[in-house]
Amino acid sequence: MLRSLLNQYQPSQMAVVFDAKGKTFRNDMYADYKAHRPPMPDDLRTQIEPLHRIIRALGLPLVCIPGVEADDVIGTIATQASKEGRAVLISTGDKDMAQLVDDNVTLINTMTNTILGPNEVTEKFGVGPELIIDLLALQGDKADNIPGLPGVGEKTALAMLTGLGSIEQILATPEKLPDLGFRGSKTMPAKIAEHGDMLKLSYELATIKLDVELEQDWHQLTITPADKDELIKCYGEMEFKRWLAEVLGDKGTKNTATVDSSSDNSAPVPQNITTDYTTILSWDILDEWIEKLANAELFSLDTETTSLNYMQAKLVGLSFATDPGTAAYLPLAHDYPGAPEQLDTEIALAKLKPLLEDANIKKVGQNLKYDMSILANVGISLRGIAFDTMLESYVFNSVASKHNMDDLALKYLGHKNISFEEVAGKGVKQLTFNQIPLETAAPYAAEDADITLRLHQHLWPRLEKAPQLASVFTEIELPLVSVLSAIERQGVLIDSMLLGQQSDELARKIDELEQKAYEIAGETFNLSSTKQLQTLFFEKLGYPVIKKTPKGAPSTAEEVLVELALDYPLPKILLEHRSLSKLKSTYTDKLPLMVDAKTGRVHTSYHQANAATGRLSSSEPNLQNIPIRTEEGRRIRHAFIAQEGRKVLAADYSQIELRIMAHLSQDKGLLAAFEEGKDIHRATAAEVFSVDFDDVTTEQRRRAKAVNFGLIYGMSAFGLARQLDIPRAEAQQYIDIYFKRYPGVLKYMEDTRAEAADLGYVSTLFGRRLYLPAIKDRNAMRRQAAERAAINAPMQGTAADIIKKAMLKIADWITNETDGEITMMMQVHDELVFEVDSDKAEQLKLKVCHLMAQAADLDVELLAEAGIGDNWEQAH
Repeated sequence: MLRSLLNQYQPSQMAVVFDAKGKTFRNDMYADYKAHRPPMPDDLRTQIEPLHRIIRALGLPLVCIPGVEADDVIGTIATQASKEGRAVLISTGDKDMAQLVDDNVTLINTMTNTILGPNEVTEKFGVGPELIIDLLALQGDKADNIPGLPGVGEKTALAMLTGLGSIEQILATPEKLPDLGFRGSKTMPAKIAEHGDMLKLSYELATIKLDVELEQDWHQLTITPADKDELIKCYGEMEFKRWLAEVLGDKGTKNTATVDSSSDNSAPVPQNITTDYTTILSWDILDEWIEKLANAELFSLDTETTSLNYMQAKLVGLSFATDPGTAAYLPLAHDYPGAPEQLDTEIALAKLKPLLEDANIKKVGQNLKYDMSILANVGISLRGIAFDTMLESYVFNSVASKHNMDDLALKYLGHKNISFEEVAGKGVKQLTFNQIPLETAAPYAAEDADITLRLHQHLWPRLEKAPQLASVFTEIELPLVSVLSAIERQGVLIDSMLLGQQSDELARKIDELEQKAYEIAGETFNLSSTKQLQTLFFEKLGYPVIKKTPKGAPSTAEEVLVELALDYPLPKILLEHRSLSKLKSTYTDKLPLMVDAKTGRVHTSYHQANAATGRLSSSEPNLQNIPIRTEEGRRIRHAFIAQEGRKVLAADYSQIELRIMAHLSQDKGLLAAFEEGKDIHRATAAEVFSVDFDDVTTEQRRRAKAVNFGLIYGMSAFGLARQLDIPRAEAQQYIDIYFKRYPGVLKYMEDTRAEAADLGYVSTLFGRRLYLPAIKDRNAMRRQAAERAAINAPMQGTAADIIKKAMLKIADWITNETDGEITMMMQVHDELVFEVDSDKAEQLKLKVCHLMAQAADLDVELLAEAGIGDNWEQAH
């Protein structure tokens, strides 16, 4: 709101006034003044000091005077300036301030953008500014605990004031009040006689003090130039990214920063660095740069292309940097009208190929997996990948920020990058990089390489200070880049015809569900319309309101439908309709359209720096979300096939997170159950239900399985009760017995919570950290969510690390010991999917399972199970 006021009115003088701590003179006049107000919430209290810092950094005078309220300070300043004929604007939504309005003083409510001058005050309150105090005193003020005159509300107060003119007149001639004829007027003289002193006190309490002793005369409250370096610190610490970018833009885009290494969250300190960016348009300059790159201890590399789709993108140019501020852009395919002549692409890449393929020449990049794929498309196998800034940031702190270059530059360097939209435009008119003029494209591209190098120089020393983090980076994440790039480019074969048939079947089922829904509802309606569902469910059909939206409307979110479906058929039909519609639109309709024309395969993108726990995710298509709990979802896996003469091999870990729990907790009962090769859910059921192992029923095993996995995810008795549809007390009993039988698990959970609260993070077995900013949050829900994450993250993160290590082992084996008889196609959760030669499938299966089991050394055996089939579902 302050920024809005400054932009709209551009004042030369301004003051931002805060209440001081402690009591004011009004508390001395009336002990109950504002006494009913609760104390300031702690979450708000901690924001006051940073707010003061920003206001001062903006160059705005900040006034805070003990013993009086902010209203009194504002009133004094406004009155003094008004008396000298200066126009004054008070930004407030407080009705008390209306008493200050005069020909020079105006109020603005920035929440509603309404202005109150003398006429507007009269129109809004029914009296002019001169009688606002009288109005407040008569009717009292619940917000401030001003008593007022008992039984007098707004209407009565206005009748008294319009009839007699003021409180002074009312107190002097109370006998005239009955003549005014308002309701209760006849008893009013007696009320005035009894409560006159309280009315006088109310008047004093409601009166804004206009003679506060100011440390600065109002003439001195002048806006000074903003302290941009301090604003950069403030905005950086508080992650106000847009404002930080604005300030950095004002200071110039060639500005960078250094950061105090003693603190992960310290703000960037601006420091000017001269940049020397070269556009390579001659063979001599290219040769000079190739020599410079070959002799550099480390250089950064970035590609510019026509698309984010690594299979379809065409290479437009490459950029390099050898030192901070020293970078070059090699344009190869800018083809806009009037584009300068560029070096021959084929010859230039031939010159660069030995350099880029030399494993001894170290390179750093930002998301090099993409650049690796782009270069592979033009026949270059990128080697010598020593660092990747996206992954350095991710391993350093996976939740500190997003891991794209623009955000990292702002957070860690205090530098605003030239954005792609600045050079390419937005929306439908956005240009591809080959269409961007070189005078614009070259600085953008060179800056990418420059900033990548600077980010590495900032992040790597911090990772080195934590050897386990450095190990996660060098031994897991970085070598996985090449493996994932190969899997992506390999792609997966799908049966488009089968998916087409499934789409037709789903369409029929969806239509049948719609007709059923109309029959139950007694009318046709849009099954996707929240508004129509709210009217139908809660007005026409009278369903109970289980949850409300933030705006107070009855919710029809999925969790609400799940609960309503227990008692009503229509929500159950809607859930099934939503599920099938999503399958159809996301997979059966879309997958055939995603088949690459050159390879005949679907190529997903794997993301290493998305999930906070270390798990991989994928997009276009999202392979992780193909449902397996429904028949329709499993049928989609039938369409993932192998080429002729080959089979699909799918291998996944058995109960890996429970095995990790046994290792981490060192619980003797769990360790023994796994060592004996028992069905862990049946073993848990035997303990929880006090029955012999062989006598455990299917239902008891199901419940024990819910307990096992529920506790891993920090599930409460309430959550377990809902999942099993049992009373909460019974669920709590299951949990209590579980912890009694497996005390090591309880101790592990308690120790993990305490460690998380102490350190602010938890670690996986291999040293990956998950920071938990909310672990000490005063908000119980946020804190408890962080505690649940603290319990689960070491297990989920360790499982993620283990399958990544398995991928590395298997990829090394495939490269060095096989001859094309097996290729890795997909990674989904704890599962790896391969395409294998049919005649060698069984022996390859044994080797894959063996390598997966060897990925980590736990106190319980890692067990991988595999299947072989003509499609993914058969193999799974």
